[in-house]
Formats: sequence, C-alpha cells, structure tokens
Amino acid sequence: MSGMPGPEHATAPEPFDALRVGGEIQRRIGAKTVRDEPLARHTTMRVGGPADLYVVVRNAFELRAIVRFVRARGIPHLLLGRGSDMVVSDAGVRGVVIHVRAEGLEIEGDALVAEAGVPLARIATDAHGAGLTGAEFALAIPGSLGGSVWANAGAHGAEMADIIETVDVVGADGSEARLPASALGFGYRDSRLKHRAAGTPADVVISAALRLRPEDPAVVATRLDEIRRWRREHQPLGIPSAGSVFRNPEGGSAGRLIDAAGLKGRRIGGAVVSEKHANWILNDRKGTATDVRDLADLAQAVVRDRFGVDLVPEVEFVGDWPDAADRPAAPDRPHGRDAEGAGDAEGAGDDPAGDPR
Repeated sequence: MSGMPGPEHATAPEPFDALRVGGEIQRRIGAKTVRDEPLARHTTMRVGGPADLYVVVRNAFELRAIVRFVRARGIPHLLLGRGSDMVVSDAGVRGVVIHVRAEGLEIEGDALVAEAGVPLARIATDAHGAGLTGAEFALAIPGSLGGSVWANAGAHGAEMADIIETVDVVGADGSEARLPASALGFGYRDSRLKHRAAGTPADVVISAALRLRPEDPAVVATRLDEIRRWRREHQPLGIPSAGSVFRNPEGGSAGRLIDAAGLKGRRIGGAVVSEKHANWILNDRKGTATDVRDLADLAQAVVRDRFGVDLVPEVEFVGDWPDAADRPAAPDRPHGRDAEGAGDAEGAGDDPAGDPR
C-alpha cells in the first residue's frame, strides 16, 4: 500500500462523478479506471463492497501523479496494497481506491530499494538471492512495502524499523521528500505516517531504501525455511483471513486471551475464530464484512469483560460502516478506526517469536 493512510475525505467542490473523474485520470495519467469494482476481489479476507472508482497504478510515477490528482481536487481516496490486514465494509468505499502495484526493486551492495507495491515476501527472497540478511522476517508478512512501512510491520522478533534507512514520500502539499528512519516515529505496529493532523492528508510512501547485511545464502535459506515451517504449523493458511486481528497487549498475547475466553471456534455467519490460531478470524463460509467485524467486536468485548484488557485491532476496518446504534447485535465497537484505516495495513503481519497469539 503506498504509505497506506486510510480513506481521506475533503470537501469537494461538487458531488463525486466517477465517470468524469475516471475519464480525466485516464487522459492525464494513463491509468485504467473501473467503476463499482468489487473490493472483495482484492482483499485477503475476500469481503467488501464496491469502490466508486478503482484504479491500478503500476509504477512510482503513476502513484505520485494519482495522489496529487485526487488531493488537488479534494476527492476521497483509499490506498490499497495487497489487501491483507484490512476489512472493507459491505457497503464499499466512496471516492477513488488506488491499488498500488508499483513493484520496481533494485539491489546495490547491501542496499535494497523498492517501490511501495513490492510484496514483502519478494523482498525477503530477492535479498536471499543477493546474499543479504536482515529481511527474512518479511517472508511471513503478506503485505507490500508501503503498508509495511506505514504500520511498522513485524514478525519473528524483527520489524521494518530495524532495516529501513530512508523513505520517499509525497507530502500533504504534493511535494516529495526523502525521510530518514529517525523521522518516522516508529513504535509497535505504528509510525508517524499513521497520525496526520486533522484536515491534513497523510504522507504517502512511494519507495523505501533498506539497509541489509552480507550473509552466506545457505544460512539465509535455512532461516527462510524455518519461517515457512513455523507458518505451516501455527497459522491457518489457505483460508481467507486478514491475519492477526488484534495487537498483542503489553506483556501479553491477544491469541492466548481470546483462547482463554473460550472463543476458539466461535462463529458469526460465515466468519469463525480459528481453532489453530485464536487471533485469526477466518472467512470459511462466504461470510460478509459485517460477520467479520461483529465477531471481532465480540472477541474484544468478551476479553474486556473477563480479563479487563482492551484489545486494540491490528486490522483496519475501512469503508462505509453503520453507526454502532444501527448495529444492536454487535458489542462495543473500537473507536477511531474507520477514518484512519490503512489502505494496506496488510503490512502489519504477525510477531510470533514463539507466541501463538
């Protein structure tokens, strides 16, 4: 995702006209647009209604251009990466959904420079091929670089902050800047990029430079094999999901709390809490986004009631969601998630390190 800020809403001078805006994007930028594209096709949870206007950008030039285009016109927009770590509402997303598939990647010495749409798994395997270490953990993150920077994604005891040297961003005013890692305010599954000032668009990640270290490729290959084996043994792969639903609370494990609350196997509609990994919600019966969110709300409420712990969602709920007052069957809803959803917070990943979450 780009830098994966969530949907940004500004006051447009006139109602959004998908046909007119799509035509202008195609003429000015050359990127193909589609109206009413079902977003379930583009998320790992396989839920979500349509985007008013959907556009794929395939290089850094197009990404810069489309971000500047929508912001200059006050058009609501959402950046989407590989669609993990997010749940799109059944009502869909208003405005423009920008699907970031800019996947340029270069390696020179121990530096790897990649565009925002490069999958994290490719970074891990390309680094291995170049005899570099430090990015093995990225193999376990089913996201793209932009969203992973945005969320400071991590797994297996490492995180993006450990290897990022600089990040190129498009700022609120459309200008481009190269920021050192020290300017990004990294924290646990967090960065400064998540926290824009009110009424101000967030910076969007265009590309990033990673600093790795030389290592025997055979040693790196062994580490990658260990990560693959761990995932097979501990995660419910092959079933639609968004990865870990909640962040680990300080000093604890979200998965263990959900398990201790007796929620493994709990189902709402087509969504179910995984029997293998309690911090995963699976869409195993063609469920809806509402099923998924209601089940996440239920887990949050039960853990709060039984253990006094407020679980913070790691997945981003984006799009148009009914107000809590219109959802009597759902427990208390997490606050502040809808307006700040990650266009591809898919990058948030897991942090197993022996912790089944």
